[in-house]
Amino acid sequence: MKIMSFVGARPQFIKVAPIDHEFKRRDIEHVVVHSGQHYDDNMSAVFFKELNISIPHYNLEVGSDSPGRQTAKMIERFEEVVLKEQPDVILLYGDTNTTVAGSLVASKLLIPVVHVEAGLRSYSKKNPDEVNRVVTDAISDLLLPPSERYANILKSEGKNLCLRRWKIVEW
Repeated sequence: MKIMSFVGARPQFIKVAPIDHEFKRRDIEHVVVHSGQHYDDNMSAVFFKELNISIPHYNLEVGSDSPGRQTAKMIERFEEVVLKEQPDVILLYGDTNTTVAGSLVASKLLIPVVHVEAGLRSYSKKNPDEVNRVVTDAISDLLLPPSERYANILKSEGKNLCLRRWKIVEW
């Protein structure tokens, strides 16, 4: 099985670290793709080094731009990588532009999406991360909320914490 993680911001680097370590321990193929959303060494490379995370197999180098242009660049570049690598599943973390770009690419290519830290809500569309959360949760196949509180939010929205396409477990 080939698992791909798509990350691009400091909180995502921290979240992918224990997953990457466990995949290494179990000898699971883990392809790490860095969007380049956070690109400064102090906001990116230092985390990979200090947390002993696999050096990204790909860096899309999107850099700074307006949210729409940045997300569009990620979608275009990430799709190329996904088509080349053909992962079995894509792991996404949190609520950044990287997260929503990854969810859109994976969903359109019919690759199962796992959303780590699903269910967080501010209930304000003025918060751009809220849009990323809601969209990603809507099209993910497996929702992994960080606590029962967030699982209950997802349940209240009518979402199952299951692999829809794989038909594993119903909520």
